[in-house]
Amino acid sequence: MTESRAQIWIGAARPRTLPAAFAPVIVGTALAFHDGTFVPAAAALCLGFSLLIQIATNFANDYYDFVRGADTATRVGPRRAVAAGLIASATMKRTMIGVFIAAFALGLGLVAWGGPWLIVIGIASVVCGIAYTGGPWPLAYHGLGDVFVFVFFGLVAVGGTYFVQAGRLSMDALLAGIPIGLLAANILVVNNYRDVETDALANKRTLVVRLGRPAARVQHAVSLAIALLMPVVFFARGFGPWCLMPLALAPIAWSQVRRLQHSNTPGELIALLGATGKLLAFYAVLFGLGLAIEREA
Repeated sequence: MTESRAQIWIGAARPRTLPAAFAPVIVGTALAFHDGTFVPAAAALCLGFSLLIQIATNFANDYYDFVRGADTATRVGPRRAVAAGLIASATMKRTMIGVFIAAFALGLGLVAWGGPWLIVIGIASVVCGIAYTGGPWPLAYHGLGDVFVFVFFGLVAVGGTYFVQAGRLSMDALLAGIPIGLLAANILVVNNYRDVETDALANKRTLVVRLGRPAARVQHAVSLAIALLMPVVFFARGFGPWCLMPLALAPIAWSQVRRLQHSNTPGELIALLGATGKLLAFYAVLFGLGLAIEREA
């Protein structure tokens, strides 16, 4: 069955990765609600900005990986629209630029709550979204993709979402960004774990290419362990027992550690990629609910 243009563009947006965009907004907003500073309009703008930045970054990745030769006919992962000939590279580039502009324009609305310094955060988000695989020194090609994801989709996104509603940045907001950033980075770990051979041929020096698959399995497992430990840290800091709800995901986390260890085919790793995104989403919802229920109580 022939795909519609809409289906092709939805695929290019990479829905499996989108939990990395809304998860930090859920947690940052829940923490603001817990502290009695919830601002619905600001939260909505944060969500729109985060989703658009994620989609634009995915479009940039599709375009620049094709231009640099990382996405070819030998690719073993999910189809890439430009490499597959479904979207012209020039069209993808124009659309990527347009979505980044839309994200920045939407983010300007947050200045009313967070002040003009948020413009710097917006510019940095756009620049790093492009520099992830584009520009003269692409982050993903030098093993810094994981750092980018952890910082921007963890610390910055959670902290920024909280800041524009509470008017301040708290230690709790930064701590809450750690598990979200680590679980978002695990999406990248699984993706790069699958593509290690083709990435190496294209000189895309991801952490998995640099350190090998055994080190990637350790990184993946440690990130999950730290993420599950953080609710305990919040409980120790005086939060109620509801914040411990993400611990219910421990069996799923352990199963994903085992799946990464024993996956032998691209199909298995593609399935694990989707499951990794779902785990991030479930974690954010449970953690956010735990904070919100405590506030209501």
